[in-house]
Amino acid sequence: MKKAYLVLADGQTFEGFRFGAACDSVGELVFTTGMCGYIETLTDPSYYGQIIMQTYPLIGNYGIMEEDFEGRCTPRGYVVRELCAGPSNFRLQYDLDAFLKAQGVPGLCGVDTRHLTRIIREHGVMNAVICDEIPADLTPVKTYGVTEAVASVTCTAPAVYPAEGGEKFKVSLLDYGAKRNIVRSLQSRGCTVTVLPAETPAEEILAAHPDGIMLSNGPGDPAENTVAIAQIAKILGKVPLFGICLGHQLTALAVGGKTYKLKYGHRGVNQPVRDTQGPRTFITSQNHGYAVDAATVQCGVQRYVNANDQTCEGIDYPECDAFTVQFHPEACSGPKDTSFLFDRFITLMETKQKGGAR
Repeated sequence: MKKAYLVLADGQTFEGFRFGAACDSVGELVFTTGMCGYIETLTDPSYYGQIIMQTYPLIGNYGIMEEDFEGRCTPRGYVVRELCAGPSNFRLQYDLDAFLKAQGVPGLCGVDTRHLTRIIREHGVMNAVICDEIPADLTPVKTYGVTEAVASVTCTAPAVYPAEGGEKFKVSLLDYGAKRNIVRSLQSRGCTVTVLPAETPAEEILAAHPDGIMLSNGPGDPAENTVAIAQIAKILGKVPLFGICLGHQLTALAVGGKTYKLKYGHRGVNQPVRDTQGPRTFITSQNHGYAVDAATVQCGVQRYVNANDQTCEGIDYPECDAFTVQFHPEACSGPKDTSFLFDRFITLMETKQKGGAR
């Protein structure tokens, strides 16, 4: 293995060994705490523009299976403590090194990820570069920013996925970087899903007469997506709506709320979320660097709260037949505690179909 470096924007340098693509790359360094699910992590479009660091020390031990992909591989780099060179799995197709080479993503192993995690937890998210030679000028690293993220990961044309076991509902899914398991979760509940590009006009969406609209997860600063926000504002109240992650943030912005950047974000499969309307605390999968300021959302009711830092995890919009959550009820891999939210969406559509009260 060839020696390489991870250099942070403040000049701190970590030596390691290359795997994956043999190229230098600048990105926003973030950490994720999942003990498994590295395939789903690497193929989650929400990581666009970022260098992913795994806090769990051994990565690659079960190889790569394309059936488990959640979307396109869009990160700027991948950093691990120990890379497993001999994966073992009856479903194995190829190893992690070959996957990253094919995707053009550089990896770095042999790095003290515990130390790196402490740095990010204290300082906050920081830019970094994976490189062969330590750069004399860190200006390109310091000035790097994740921009036009949704435009870079959304689909370019509509695609239809048929319901399983007969169609009960038609759902339009706005693709801001959607994970495939959102589609599968809807299909398994009798929904034919039409996946649409992020900036599809509200008039076009409503003209198809969907029974419900889903707003997907996705990367980047939510406030950057002004066109998508404007379309959501036109849709709200017309059709039952369910938003996840970025979709949650965009909905809050569409009703006049505000979002802000977290110090180091929530990324992993063990985030505790408390239901303010009941006794339950759910363990959830999350991947986001921004949060909604619930106090600025005047027409919604905060339903879920993060038990660690009290940030907003979900808002109900009862007057609009809509609700949104910051976490991932479709988590794959990850806890299934909140998959019932898809059933709640189904109930909203059923009630609307029957002309019931909100």
